[in-house]
Amino acid sequence: MIAYIEGKLTRKQPTYVIVETGGIGYHIHISLFTFSALPEVGEVLVRIYTILHIKEDAHTLYGFAGESERSLFQHLVSVSGIGPSIGRMILSSMNPDEIQQAIVNGDVPQMQKIKGIGTKSAQRIILELQDKLLKGGSDALFSVKTNNTAREEALIALVTLGFIKTHAEKAIEKVVNLPGGHALAVDVIIKLALKQL
Repeated sequence: MIAYIEGKLTRKQPTYVIVETGGIGYHIHISLFTFSALPEVGEVLVRIYTILHIKEDAHTLYGFAGESERSLFQHLVSVSGIGPSIGRMILSSMNPDEIQQAIVNGDVPQMQKIKGIGTKSAQRIILELQDKLLKGGSDALFSVKTNNTAREEALIALVTLGFIKTHAEKAIEKVVNLPGGHALAVDVIIKLALKQL
């Protein structure tokens, strides 16, 4: 188990980061929440809390801005039928506090708004995690960072998450054409676009 990786953030995209430490660059898959919480690429050291997911054909690192988000991810992927990709999609659709609130409150409609989560999956998540989450909370902080290539990064992120490019482009177009849409941060564009898809 790799508990965390601390090093220089050399690349930052909505779906992954590369952190260099000891001359090695670690490719780490992240959620939009973590993307928002991390600083911009530069000399500042970052600490990414990680989970190494091992399959027969791949070893994949998933990273989180804080231990509470990592813990929530571990809870989510412990639910039958929820793998790392869906877990990351859930964490990219709402912030950890909102997810925990929806689960604790038994809010099936809120969970169903997440791409890939149907009625049965939402009910299963709530049934299996409600009691566990009532015992804990999230201390993660949400911060939005803006950049000049938000639209392009949002498109890359949605395609990486499995959406058809043309559909993603149309969803992003609707979002950026909203009042103030051109000034939105990439993670906000993606979250709003997810509601259009």
